[in-house]
Parts: sequence; C-alpha cells; structure tokens
Amino acid sequence: MSTPSFPPLFSGLGVEGQIDPFDKACVEAARGCDAGLVVYNLGASTLKAALIFAPDVVLEDAMAMLPLCGVGFQNALGALAPPEVAVHLDWNGGIRVNGAACGQMRVSASSDDPKAQPDWLVVGLEIPLWPENDETGDTPDQTALYAEGCADVNAIDLLESWVKHTLVGINTWLESGAGPLHNDWRGLGCGIGEEAVLNGLKGTYLGVDERFGMLLRDDETTHLIPLTHLLEGN
Repeated sequence: MSTPSFPPLFSGLGVEGQIDPFDKACVEAARGCDAGLVVYNLGASTLKAALIFAPDVVLEDAMAMLPLCGVGFQNALGALAPPEVAVHLDWNGGIRVNGAACGQMRVSASSDDPKAQPDWLVVGLEIPLWPENDETGDTPDQTALYAEGCADVNAIDLLESWVKHTLVGINTWLESGAGPLHNDWRGLGCGIGEEAVLNGLKGTYLGVDERFGMLLRDDETTHLIPLTHLLEGN
C-alpha cells in the first residue's frame, strides 16, 4: 500500500494492527509532538485517523475543530463519491451516509477547562469501509462506505482529501471566524427539530449556539450542552 501524501505543515504517522490512531495521537500530543501530525491506520475494513492541533484559543473556541473536521470529511467524500451519496453529521460526532450511521468522530484535549488554552487537541475519525457481515438488513440503521455506492473510493485518497479539506476549513475559520463554519454545518446537521436524549435530558434538538453547543428544549426551558461534553479522557 502506498503512503498518504499530506499538505505542507502536516506529517503522517502510520500504525498497524490493533493500534488506535486516536489513542496514539493523544499520546504523541502529550509528549509534545508538532501540530499537524496525522496518525492513521488503514485496515482492510476500516479507515481510522486522527489529527493533532495546537490551538491558540481557549478550549471552548478550539472545540470548533470537531464540527470543522466533520464538514471537512463531508467535503472530502463529496469530492470522491458519486453525487447521489448524502453525508450528514450528528452533533455528537456521528457520521451518517445516506441516512444510516457510518462512522464516528472523537475529540480529546490536554485540559477540560473551557476557559483555558489547551496544549493540544486531537480529533479522531473512524469510517467502516466494509460491513461487519453480509446480513446488512439486520442493521438497517448502520452502514459502511462501500455498501453505499462508494466502492471506488480509495481509503488513501479519502484520508488525503479529508486532511486537505479540513485545512481549507481551518484557514477559513482563522480568516473569517466561525460564521462560515456555522453555515456549512447547519446544512449538514442531522436531527435538528427532532426529539433527542442527551446527558440525562430529553427534549427537542433546536440546533447549536455560537460555539456549537447543543440547544435542547424541554417543557420547561432550553438547555445548553457545551461541545466540551464530548471530550474523552478527562
């Protein structure tokens, strides 16, 4: 298998076997590696990767990298897949292809203090390429990329495209703030206006606030669940 090629300021670290790129990226980030490291594991049936960031803003603002990487993935797959393939994003990092769950994004940081600037932040991506079994009708709410008309999408090309489109999103975010990202994400957000249960709360998912926190309306009030609720490992 060839080695992925990434834009300037990004570097790659391939891992194999059972090594999880997300966990490996968090370890490398804690050791003080340079930002822009892309840790990846291109298995036969799953694409796993993680991006390491060194934010220069406080955590509650840096968390925008999670939806930004999600939009980057949608743009990446949109550039490679047939036009009829639809990609949407769950608030919690879930990815949906043609309406069914197809992978997940994760996020971790050196600190969970929303008002502090973290030393590092890692966003992970995991996409199933092939279904776990041939009986796909048993799990109609879950799918895999190659079961949705994307069999010609090469995993390396998709990984490279994800990094490139995420870089475009980062540059736009740095130059224009979160406004363009909000516009892009709103068009891809899944479940807005529907009933949702999260963090022990049940209500109508109204959308997100300026920092992508979930707005959940019940009979009494509107609750704000910050994006930092999704942090792992703290």
